[in-house]
Amino acid sequence: MDEISGESALRVLMISDVYFPRVNGVSTSIKTFRQELQQQGHNVVLVVPEYENKSVDDPDIIRVASRRVLGDPEDRMMQSKALSMFRKRLTPGQFDIVHIQTPFVAHYAGVKIAKQLSLPCIESYHTLFEEYLYHYIPYLPKAFLRYLARHFTRSQCKAVDTIIAPSRPMLQVLADYGIDAPVEILPTGMQMQQFLKANGKSFRRRHAIDEGRPTLVHVGRIAHEKNIDFLIYVLQKIQLQIPDVLLIIAGEGPALQHIKSLAHKLKLDRNILFVGYLSRDHDLLDCYQAGDVFVFASKTETQGLVLLEAMAVGVPVVSIAHLGTKDILSCQRGALVANDNVDDFSTKVIRLLSDQSLRSQLSYEGKQYAAEWSAAQLAEKLGRLYQTLAHKTRRSIL
Repeated sequence: MDEISGESALRVLMISDVYFPRVNGVSTSIKTFRQELQQQGHNVVLVVPEYENKSVDDPDIIRVASRRVLGDPEDRMMQSKALSMFRKRLTPGQFDIVHIQTPFVAHYAGVKIAKQLSLPCIESYHTLFEEYLYHYIPYLPKAFLRYLARHFTRSQCKAVDTIIAPSRPMLQVLADYGIDAPVEILPTGMQMQQFLKANGKSFRRRHAIDEGRPTLVHVGRIAHEKNIDFLIYVLQKIQLQIPDVLLIIAGEGPALQHIKSLAHKLKLDRNILFVGYLSRDHDLLDCYQAGDVFVFASKTETQGLVLLEAMAVGVPVVSIAHLGTKDILSCQRGALVANDNVDDFSTKVIRLLSDQSLRSQLSYEGKQYAAEWSAAQLAEKLGRLYQTLAHKTRRSIL
């Protein structure tokens, strides 16, 4: 794609509470959009926490001193003093727009920077708090936590010019909250070229998985809101008919020990392989393709990018269609959509594991479908949104 003209190129300041080496969908979304925007000629400076495991970054990624988050070993909180020092170095005209990616320290810092430099400010709404907050603060009533999450969201949305929702169901959620700020639907796209490197056979060899062993894969943070308990009970049901079935779980998180304990209680230790977080450049793609079926049951996804990633390497999907995953699964290409019960879900997985022809059909459909979610085209849309907001702000100042 040709670069845009110098007059149209924008200087974007992105800020987030999370980024690689912390692996999750937000990190993936930021990296994908940023790479595509840069290829289109925009300059995107990214401000993110510094982690204990140092990363080799490009010069436009600014790591801010951070501290541990109580009860959450995976995440870091940017220090207010370090952010304040960063803000003091900023000058008018240095950026054209501020894009906030997360609602914690980054939100408040981003809003301050936008006001300081008289810039438009947009925020991506990646997380539906009301669906999982009670897992982490169980001593407060669920209804109160839902009210708190909605009040928190409304308050933050009032502070920015535009909200980005990754799916139509999330747009409806924000409308139900009474959000009156402009909202744009903009899912994360697929960079299909990276998925050509996937080698499932290599992954199986590295982990001593027989080539013909029926294998399921789940990728995602191992957290209570991801509904992985449900998949363990599905596995138990499948194992009764396919005794050597294996479920590979890639990821880490606060529910890991709970999931391991449940698997042990159900005598499924030999049917589950935990592989932790994997590098997106190599191991993770191999892991996806090592599966005969990708299984997913989360009800809290604002998009469900992992479904498209599984399809991109040719692995058929069985998933519940709820919230953000509805958009991806609505056309039922590359996937079987399961009801929210163990019997129906396990029946569909068994059907796929037993039918090579159906797996091949869904594999082909899935690859074609994933390719339609073009990261370049979606980044172009984001760039046009930036341009519109920046132009409006310049005119109002003049």
